[in-house]
Amino acid sequence: QLQLVESGGGLVQAGGSLRLSCAASGRTFSTYNMAWFRQAPGEEREFVTYISWSGSRTTYADSVKGRFTISRDNAENTVYLQMNSLKPEDTAVYYCAARRGPWTLDSHDYDYWGQGTQVTVSS
Repeated sequence: QLQLVESGGGLVQAGGSLRLSCAASGRTFSTYNMAWFRQAPGEEREFVTYISWSGSRTTYADSVKGRFTISRDNAENTVYLQMNSLKPEDTAVYYCAARRGPWTLDSHDYDYWGQGTQVTVSS
């Protein structure tokens, strides 16, 4: 079992930055591949970024490439999402998710989810 808790969301002006954290409970965090998804009102949940269990591989959605950076600290059981140059269209609830299988952008393939943290970008 893995429990995930996101934090760090908030209200920021366009062009600003936020850093999200996802703290995991459980001794096996380092064996899980992690991802961030987001969901805007009335929209489907969409893939944002992924990081492998070792941190050696990352993947980004085209919409955030060059602006967002995912990282993880296995000693702290935490995965991070650094978001720079934020745009109003980045407004959404952001979720972290975990799975042991290989990379996928399909949210249905992830086994564990946090409760989400709201990010609002004003224009």
